[in-house]
Amino acid sequence: MPFTTAKSAYVKGLIDGAPFVLIIIPFSMLFGLLAVETGLNVVEALVFSVVVIAGAAQFTALQLMQEQAPTLVVLASALAVNLRMAMYSASLTPYVGKAPFWQRALVAYTTVDQSYIVAIARFEKDPDMSVPHRVAYFLGAVTPVVPLWYGFTVVGALLGAQVPDSWALDFAIPIAFLAMIAPMFRTLAHVVAALVAVVVALLAAGVPYSLGLIIAGVAGMMAGARTEVWLNRRTAGDAHG
Repeated sequence: MPFTTAKSAYVKGLIDGAPFVLIIIPFSMLFGLLAVETGLNVVEALVFSVVVIAGAAQFTALQLMQEQAPTLVVLASALAVNLRMAMYSASLTPYVGKAPFWQRALVAYTTVDQSYIVAIARFEKDPDMSVPHRVAYFLGAVTPVVPLWYGFTVVGALLGAQVPDSWALDFAIPIAFLAMIAPMFRTLAHVVAALVAVVVALLAAGVPYSLGLIIAGVAGMMAGARTEVWLNRRTAGDAHG
């Protein structure tokens, strides 16, 4: 259904992004808790979330910091984990690339897994959306995510060791990623990439400084890309046949 105003697009994005609140709250609290355990204070934990604003990269950095990994390894690993944002940006460019610079900058900063997944699904479903409506929808989808990520990072950092283990906040990590990646398995290439990444991650579990995850990610992307090329060639061959 086409949107009549930017406001209606924003509200729809807000509604579509709202379910992620159930995951973002424990996810960000857990980061705050772990940040304090790693040695950061509350302000440093908040700045970490504001500047990086990428849960997977932040947790990766914290884990490596706990393992006393060299600073270069911490930075390189966090950057590698966050490289998916470059792919997200490339994917969003055809839809919001003609927006004013300040809007593109805001979209770039607030591009996280949740906002991307919700937005790209809507943009592909409604290709006739105008650029202002796309931007408004995207910002609506991220509104329930980013402020809560900041706020509950602080809550988790303030609570620190006061949170009992029985709360099991770490359940949010696998649930968050399952909720985000499940809708993305739209083609055989996506499935192959995920399966290869999982297998390689298990085989490389013993690699120091958790670098096995990076190896698995690269292997998954390569496998997915090769599968995509094979599928395209097969489709072209069938068309000519």
